[in-house]
Order: sequence, then structure tokens, then C-alpha cells
Amino acid sequence: MNGSNGFLHSFVLYFFGWAFVLFGLLTVDLEHPKKFIEGLIEIVKAPDYLLTDYVQVGGLSAAFFNAGVLMLVFAHILKLLKMPITGISYASILTIGGFALFGKNIFNVWPIPLGVFLYSLYRGEPLQRYIYIGYFGTALSPFVSYVAFTLHANFFVRLFVSYLTGIVVGFFLPSLASHSLTLHKGYNLYNVGFTCGLMGTVIAAILRAYGVRIPTQSVWGGGNNLVLSAFLFSLFVFVFLIGWFSNGRSWKGYGKLIKHGGRLLTDFVILEGLPLTLMNLGILGTVSTLYVLAVGSELNGPTVGGIMTVAGFAALGKHPRNSLPVMAGVTLATITNSFKLASPNNVLAALFGTTVAPIAGEFGVLWGVITGFLHNALVNNVGFLHAGFNLYNNGFAGGLVAVFLIPIIKAVHKREDL
Repeated sequence: MNGSNGFLHSFVLYFFGWAFVLFGLLTVDLEHPKKFIEGLIEIVKAPDYLLTDYVQVGGLSAAFFNAGVLMLVFAHILKLLKMPITGISYASILTIGGFALFGKNIFNVWPIPLGVFLYSLYRGEPLQRYIYIGYFGTALSPFVSYVAFTLHANFFVRLFVSYLTGIVVGFFLPSLASHSLTLHKGYNLYNVGFTCGLMGTVIAAILRAYGVRIPTQSVWGGGNNLVLSAFLFSLFVFVFLIGWFSNGRSWKGYGKLIKHGGRLLTDFVILEGLPLTLMNLGILGTVSTLYVLAVGSELNGPTVGGIMTVAGFAALGKHPRNSLPVMAGVTLATITNSFKLASPNNVLAALFGTTVAPIAGEFGVLWGVITGFLHNALVNNVGFLHAGFNLYNNGFAGGLVAVFLIPIIKAVHKREDL
């Protein structure tokens, strides 16, 4: 890596975190500054299982500050570990930041990566080998909060038990994630989300077997479309321009990028370089934001989280050619079923459902639309299984879609190499 590329990597890796932190601080109510601190406290104390909009719970400034801080901390950990910055780095950091708007916070994210770290020690292998599993494994952070704030015990006992259970979950996550990948063959980009869905299902089943009632909730805010669209469009246009100028102010090479199927691990930073990756990131981020606005939905914690996740995976497998057919399939399903286009069910399925974009990338638009159609049905019926403890509900559903659909595609196309 030459000096200019190294600087660009460092700048972009931290850019998103700083952008979110500054946006959070700039939106603080100066007449009532205490609301910012109170909002952070409410975010930490909130029951974080799906669906919990931190913008609604703690306010715009607190939610974005929480997300920005987590992106900066997790990005800096990569630097301390001297990890090479590739597509999976951007995917993990932006996914953490996105979900830090509806489920991950500065209290509940640490035990699971710590468990992964202990697993690496147990195996006698470097943490670098498993670090991204720990990052994506924060999908189960709501379980940490659930134990911490619902257990009938004093505060220190609750804190100890919540972190201990999170560490145990993290310890077994790498082994399970490795096995899960063999099930969907890499056609579900949110592999750890699929794994966490399985773990969340087991956890919820055990709790229910002992009579523990896990309540459901849906906190969905609105009213911030103007300010958030201005922020997001500025963010993604800026990132696109960085890539475009770094690419010699041209589209050269982008056609090659979108020819990739996207199957795990298709790392665009390694394969096509950072400039083209940033252009792709800016395009998909903008397209995702436009989709939310076009269907008349709200830009809030969950939808901005979805947009950031799509943008993050624009460095690791997603591009317009394989993502848009899936979004079209989800939308088509919504038009014909009982959900509304602007409903959380549709919008989040359309954004996060691009986890199965590699199916469209490998087998064409028609299969992409079918995949999106099927995903819409599954994602709205699997959340009960893990009780919302797995924030990557679409990753869980996407894994099931791929496990079901790939053998069918294999039979139709008479292919044995899938």
C-alpha cells in the first residue's frame, strides 16, 4: 500500500464516525443541553431488542453521537491491531454505526467481542483472525441489555451476569459462524447475522421454556426527513467524489466492479481498489436513501441504520446490479401482500434484504426479484424465533432464503458447482 492510499484509508475509515459525532453535537438543543445526556442514558437503559429507534428514544443528537463514538472506537481498534483496511473493514464499521441507531450502544457492545478475544486465546491464534466475527457478533447486544435491565437482582449482579452471558455467546460465535457459512454457500452476506439468528433462537427458546416472558415492541420515530436527507446526501456525495477524484475523475473500472457476483468474500477494496469502492459506496448509499423517501417512509434510526449497512457492504459484495433486483422483489411482494410500501416491514426488508444480493449477481435479475419476494415473506415471520435479540433479523432470514433457494436454482440450472 503506497502512502497516498494509506492516508485515504485512514481518512475514510474515521470519516464516518467523525461525521456522525459532529452531526450529533450540531443537533444538540442548546436551550436544553441536559436532554443530550438524558438521551444517552435513555439509549443505554432502553430494551434494545427489535425494534427500538434510538432517535425516538434518546433524540437525534444522542443517537448519532452514540453511533459516531462506536464507529470511531471500533475503527481505532483495527488500527491498534494493525489490521489491513479492506472492504470487510468498511462493512463492519458502517454496520456497527448503523445499528448503533437502533440496538447497539456504548454499554452493550463489549462482552461479545471480548468473548471472541477469549476464544482466540483458547485456540492460540491471533485475534486478527476473528476480529470481524466479534464486530458483526454485536448483533446480539440486545441480549446483554435484556439481562442487565430485567434480571431481579442488584445492579452489580445484573451487570456481571449480563457481561458474563455476552462473553459466553461471543466465545462460541466463531465456531458457529464458520459452520453457518457452509449452509448458505456465501450467498448471504450477513453470515454472522444468520449465525446470531440461530443463537438467538436457542436463547429465546430456553428462556421461554422456563416461563420467561419476552415482550415485543416497535419504537418507530419520524419527522426528521429533511435534516437527515440533507445529512445523508451530503455524506454519500462527498464519499463518491473522494472516490471519483481519486480514480482520475472517471468511471474507469466501475463496469468491471459491477460484474462481480458478490458472493462472500468479494472484497472490492482488494479486487478493484479503494477509489472505485468509495464510488460504489456513495452510489448505493444515495440510492438507498432515495428509496426510503420515494416510498413515503421515515428516515429514522432503523432506516438510516439500513442505509449505512447497505453502504458498508458496498465494499463487500453489493452494487446496483445485484442489489436493485432484490429491492424490486421486496417491493413487488409488498404491493401484493398485506403490508404498506412505507411500513417498517417493507422498508427494512428492502434495505437489509440486499444481504442476498449475490443470488441476483450470480444468476440474474429474475432470480434476484424472486429472492427479494421470498425474503419479504420470511423476514416478517422469523423475528419471533429469536425474540428480537438478533438485530440482524434480515441476515437470519437471508440465510434461510439462500439455504432454501440455492438447491432449487442448482436443480433448474443443472449445476453441481454451487
